[in-house]
Amino acid sequence: MSQFVDECGLNVRGGDGGAGCVAFRREAHVSKGGPDGGDGGDGGSVWLVADHNVASLIAFKDHPHRRAKDGTHGQGKRRHGAAGDDAVVRVPVGTSVKDQSGELLADLAADGVRWLAAAGGQGGHGNARFSTHQNRAPAFAEQGEAGEQRWLRLELKLLADVALVGFPNAGKSTLISRISAARPKIADYPFTTLEPNLGVVRTDDDFEMVVADIPGLIAGASEGRGLGHRFLRHTERARALVVMVDLASVEEIDPVEQQRVLLEELGAYRPELLERPRILVASKADAGHLEPPPGALCVSGVTGTGLPELIRAMADAVRAARSQEDRGRDAGTSGEVVVHRPVPEGFRVERADDGAYVVVGRAVERTVALSDLNAPGAWDFARRRLERLGVDRALVRAGIQAGDTARIGDFEFEYHDDDEYLNMDEEVSS
Repeated sequence: MSQFVDECGLNVRGGDGGAGCVAFRREAHVSKGGPDGGDGGDGGSVWLVADHNVASLIAFKDHPHRRAKDGTHGQGKRRHGAAGDDAVVRVPVGTSVKDQSGELLADLAADGVRWLAAAGGQGGHGNARFSTHQNRAPAFAEQGEAGEQRWLRLELKLLADVALVGFPNAGKSTLISRISAARPKIADYPFTTLEPNLGVVRTDDDFEMVVADIPGLIAGASEGRGLGHRFLRHTERARALVVMVDLASVEEIDPVEQQRVLLEELGAYRPELLERPRILVASKADAGHLEPPPGALCVSGVTGTGLPELIRAMADAVRAARSQEDRGRDAGTSGEVVVHRPVPEGFRVERADDGAYVVVGRAVERTVALSDLNAPGAWDFARRRLERLGVDRALVRAGIQAGDTARIGDFEFEYHDDDEYLNMDEEVSS
């Protein structure tokens, strides 16, 4: 069974925040103790970390769920709950993270890069936080916020200096086995290579480069034909491409036609791949009977013909590409970065299909979600906070009328224009 997995789903969930505590001082010789409920601890977050010691995504194939620890609840005597531990999920360097719609969220292309996949919930405040001159003994506290949860799509794009591209049985696996310590499966039938193979090539002057053997491509690979289309993504990060044509093609396909098809498929998948440094290689020079294309370097993985020249050509291309990257990095115009998409500030009012006015916004939703609205005085406190955020004015501008329903998160409210406040009607279960 193959131990290489380059795409998978991942479910991440941050830990829930702990609830705040409702408590009052009970001490000898103190006739009227004040509130002293502690805060709940924040839930842990889920972080994705690129690690060069992780080779594939196989760890998530059968176990796709990762969850951080919950925060603990607050206690009396202003004892705050402990924060939950973060969950650190290690993924291979070169992993792209997308949402369910396919939008790129993060590109973890360097060792040690971290990305917040699911934020932990905030712990609720204890009743000691709500003591005011008007209410010296608040009998309510905040609930803990639920941690963020979502499904992600992970895709691995191998980090290789050189990618070997060619038809099935073009000799790519034999070549990489001769120039590196890689030992891929080699056989005389098509699609022997079912997963990319990496090999480290060292030159005489101790220069090192990573070469990837990409599974064979056929015409239409960029549209999903054959097996190679699943692995075209592994060519995206290669600094140089070695396009291999077969001089001993069983199907008698002319090497010039092979070159045309391969370049056409690369261009159809990613046009920018055609701008990469490219080395044209004619393989099986020892047994081939077809005419090599003009400018091709004839090599044989069996006899070793042309391999020193090929290694030098690859090393020169990689050196030039790395030098250009270094200059771009110094100028601040190069380098992979994590995509940060901040949560929009503020809120907005939308109309639901049932005619209700729905208030959407993190601050507003948290005001309602964290409040224990069944506790005495809790709703009045939440209502004043909503008023300060401008929810009532926004609803009026949206056209709400007396008796209409407004919804914030899992709660519904009935609007009354006599005092321009929202009055709670009923709680709706999630």
